[in-house]
Amino acid sequence: MVNMEELLTCDADKLNEISKTLEKDDIPQLIELLMEKNDTIRYRVFLLLQNRSLHNNDVYPFWNVFCEKLKSKNSYQRNIGLHLIADNVKWDNDNKFDEIIDEYLLLLHDDKPITVRQCIQALGKIVPYKIHLHNKIANKIMGIKLSDVRETMRKQILLDILGVLIVIRKYQTTDEIEEYITNALTGGLLDKKTKNKIESIL
Repeated sequence: MVNMEELLTCDADKLNEISKTLEKDDIPQLIELLMEKNDTIRYRVFLLLQNRSLHNNDVYPFWNVFCEKLKSKNSYQRNIGLHLIADNVKWDNDNKFDEIIDEYLLLLHDDKPITVRQCIQALGKIVPYKIHLHNKIANKIMGIKLSDVRETMRKQILLDILGVLIVIRKYQTTDEIEEYITNALTGGLLDKKTKNKIESIL
């Protein structure tokens, strides 16, 4: 069974090693602890489940729990849900993500800018496993109106969008994606250093 004291006191970089030692009965307990009000416990458990999902598919059976979190009134729970879904898409042989993609993409318009950013970033982990959804994902993120975003967050969100589009572009591209990237690189939102870095990746 998972040792909670060890979980709470170990260095964060050791969580990956701990995740490899989990037993089957540990997973339901950890899923329950995602509702823990103690921020430290909840966050450590979240990281542990993320690490577990990298190498094992035994978190995937709790997919519906994560989907329910997308509807939570608590933004922390929404963030947990969207990330653990993204982390388990690699195990999604049943194509359950196809059924909830519209609900997932609603978080691109969440009232919490940090949730919007985390949703976009999480999509970057999803697109390598859901190639047939690339156009839908690309169109949705390109449809985000940066003018509606808090000014201090616009650059970060644009960079998040470009990050996902660059991943999609490795598989396929469209005129719309190329135009979006060109406009970002010729617009005034990004500084010269950032533009050069993106161009070097392209």
